[in-house]
Amino acid sequence: MPETPQQQVQIKADEKELLGQYSNLAVIHHNAEEFTLNFIYLFPTVPQGKLVASLIVSPVHAKRLLRALQENVARYEAQFGPLPEGPGPGPVPNVGFVQ
Repeated sequence: MPETPQQQVQIKADEKELLGQYSNLAVIHHNAEEFTLNFIYLFPTVPQGKLVASLIVSPVHAKRLLRALQENVARYEAQFGPLPEGPGPGPVPNVGFVQ
């Protein structure tokens, strides 16, 4: 079977998107059609946080994202050493959204 040539894709992004957002908590939900990934910044001094990004992806794309993260963590650990496992520095908060 002949290979399809790679097509270069041009991505447009404003400076705000290129700077990115910092998140120290991710809350993930799913149903039969989609995965929702909510990225949150929890403030260190008050029991409060802010939703910084919400992504909705198909289950197939979620699996590709999982594979890409696994590959990149493996490369990171090969270069910088193993990452510790565990829930992190403190208890996992009970998160609820307000408007």
